[in-house]
Amino acid sequence: MALVQPFRAYRYSPEVVAYDRVLTQPYDKITPKRQEEYYAADPHNLIAVEKGRVHSTDSPENNVYTRAAASLRSWIGEKVVVQDPAPAFYAYSQEFTVPGSHLRRARRGFIGAGKLEDYSANVIFRHEHTLSGPKADRLELLRHTRTHTGQLFLLYSDPQVRVDAILDAVEASQRPVTELMDEYGVTHRLWMIADHERIAAIQKAMAGEKLVIADGHHRYETSLNFRNECRTRAGKLIAEAPYEFSMMTFINTRSEGLTILPTHRVVTNLRDFSWSAVRRYLEPWFATEVFPFGGEAERANAQSAFLEKLVAARAKRAIGVFPAEQGAFAFYLLTLRPEADLSQILPGLSPLQRELDVVLLHQGILEPALGITPHAVASESNLTYEREAGAAIGAVARGEAQIAFLLNPVEVELVMKVATAGEVMPQKSTDFYPKLLSGITMYRVEE
Repeated sequence: MALVQPFRAYRYSPEVVAYDRVLTQPYDKITPKRQEEYYAADPHNLIAVEKGRVHSTDSPENNVYTRAAASLRSWIGEKVVVQDPAPAFYAYSQEFTVPGSHLRRARRGFIGAGKLEDYSANVIFRHEHTLSGPKADRLELLRHTRTHTGQLFLLYSDPQVRVDAILDAVEASQRPVTELMDEYGVTHRLWMIADHERIAAIQKAMAGEKLVIADGHHRYETSLNFRNECRTRAGKLIAEAPYEFSMMTFINTRSEGLTILPTHRVVTNLRDFSWSAVRRYLEPWFATEVFPFGGEAERANAQSAFLEKLVAARAKRAIGVFPAEQGAFAFYLLTLRPEADLSQILPGLSPLQRELDVVLLHQGILEPALGITPHAVASESNLTYEREAGAAIGAVARGEAQIAFLLNPVEVELVMKVATAGEVMPQKSTDFYPKLLSGITMYRVEE
């Protein structure tokens, strides 16, 4: 049973700061260049908390975590960051253009305090594994600040769209309390839902839902670890303690605007690479359609036709390829032959894993045909990743890579099926777009 509660969020005061100068992307999406841009934008920018600078002179008494806590305390004391007067849920919408297209969409959900559950409880499910390094960093930050500044992104599936109807009514009847456009052109809007009847209706609708983590696996497991530490200190279970919950954004898989982007693979540093040899290896299992072009002037038309066919052939398990070839220029579309036996191509895997194009690419092509082992994937010695097809293709065209593999995005229903079956997907299988802004609401977990 999913338990969600309203909470009194801490939010930046619009009377003191401009939202577009103080809110940030999630910590794991902040490059060093972006970090410096955030620091330059405003002295109260959340970057000082979310991902502060590390100095060579840092000590146990003065380091990135102690400075983060001090900054947050100072901002609260100065009323740069203020707490809302009453517990609320927060309707959250994002309007955006899908990268690589002119398609406009709006994604809607709501922010609440979600009850933390061990995976064994079968209430909250993951769809990918985590790494120890990021969790250690986030845990140390949480110990010092005792505040969740970043959003956990949770999916649920409600065909009746009961919560969505409430969110629509709120948006139609109230002005947003927060509105800004971020550096990627995404417009973010936030509305408070403090009405008791609406809060109760949202809680009732969510009670029977299974939740799948879309984004924020490391932060979710950090919240679990912090909860367990607090339980140990308390010496007993206090069900309503703030640390038993974490700040989550809940989005219905049946809502319009939910967007998953593909993550394309770009291959470099292979010895004796030969596309013709790879084609011969794949011939028994994949049919090949060729999109040739005579040079740079013809590439755009061929690329457009190739990418359109990649999308159209999605149901056939299509994978696009752009290899660097001596004296020849072409895109290739691989589609799984109807007679191909996936149990032979992908032995030892579950039926759900065999439905994933990224698994078919890694274990059916990259490893056996190119020799890129799971260890090589983990060390990123041969693979880099691109969100946009044009960037992956451009790397090969410029001679910076040997071959690019283009994928269709995974369907959200398949993500839900894999996760709720207790299985996980390979790293960089999903890219939910856009990201949820850090600092748009904040949740304090004082014991």
